[in-house]
Amino acid sequence: MEDNKTAKGILLGFVTGSVVGAAIALLFAPKSGRELRNDIRLKKDEFLDDTSEYLQIAKTKAGDLINEGKRKSEELISEAKKKAGSLIDDANLILTEAKQKANTAIENAKGKFAGESDRVKDAFKAGIEAYNQEKSKNS
Repeated sequence: MEDNKTAKGILLGFVTGSVVGAAIALLFAPKSGRELRNDIRLKKDEFLDDTSEYLQIAKTKAGDLINEGKRKSEELISEAKKKAGSLIDDANLILTEAKQKANTAIENAKGKFAGESDRVKDAFKAGIEAYNQEKSKNS
């Protein structure tokens, strides 16, 4: 942006200086009307050529700045995509680890419940047998 303003300022300064300098040189030169008109025509042509040249330079610089901006924006987009991909990979890894830990906890709980269930069943059976034995003793 600053380079663009600088280029515009330089171009404007050149054009203004050229016009003022040419006008002063022509007005203060001791020449006849015909020679003065011819000089004005020549200076006009030189001025137009110089202006076209500087305009072309300005266009080239503007194109270079635009291309540089595009290149930098593409680099930023590429870097952002890489970082986003990395974050997604990290999140997937964390999710996978959490699933594995949850499955391990569930399997451990199943094992404990199965063991407790067997103990409760055995205790219940023992209680029934003890009751039946007491009942048969008392009968």
